[in-house]
Amino acid sequence: MIELKDVVKIYNEKTSPVYAISGISLVIEQAGLVALMGSSGSGKTTLLNILSAIDKPTRGKVIIDGVEITTMSERDLTVFRRKKVGIIFQFFNLMPTLTVLENVMLPSELARTDPKASLTRAHMLIERVGLSHRLSHKPFELSGGEMQRAAIARALMNNPDLIIADEPTGNLDSKNAAQVLDLIQTLAHEENKTFIIATHASDVAQIADRTIVMRDGQIVEDELAIKR
Repeated sequence: MIELKDVVKIYNEKTSPVYAISGISLVIEQAGLVALMGSSGSGKTTLLNILSAIDKPTRGKVIIDGVEITTMSERDLTVFRRKKVGIIFQFFNLMPTLTVLENVMLPSELARTDPKASLTRAHMLIERVGLSHRLSHKPFELSGGEMQRAAIARALMNNPDLIIADEPTGNLDSKNAAQVLDLIQTLAHEENKTFIIATHASDVAQIADRTIVMRDGQIVEDELAIKR
């Protein structure tokens, strides 16, 4: 479960304060796909950074799986991110000198997990995202859609319950975007993960289990999808 209590994020607090988030309270109780919508400057990315423990709020509490991460030290937050959170970026952020297999295994190496078990899981994930034929290829040899699928496999490597994605289809053409979204939707439900996706794309909202809309650092809409 994810819970935010009166979360505020202020930049330049002592000089020219800018409220990126203005008192958000939010509960996400179950796995699934959450679309976080809003225009540029609405606070989406700031909220994602707080949920992924990359940034800390100015005030308020963030509780994930019963642990209040806002009181953690930087060292503990680093460990928390490695074990509990997977992150998918718009521009993939794959290491250019590493193969698909090496990129996917990178989180497990940083977490110092068992190499044999990690290799087995990496192969399973690469097959799961449809890249077994690209195992030894480097990022420059892949299409945009293939790079994003490799990035998704990397985000799942340490088996986190929470996966954060910031505009994961923003750098893809419509065909690859649709394939990546279909993969994310499938993984969210079959792997029992919580995906929180910040996006401008309305097609993400159409497949989401829940859609949250932000404006000026606040939540202005919060709707569950109607199940047919």
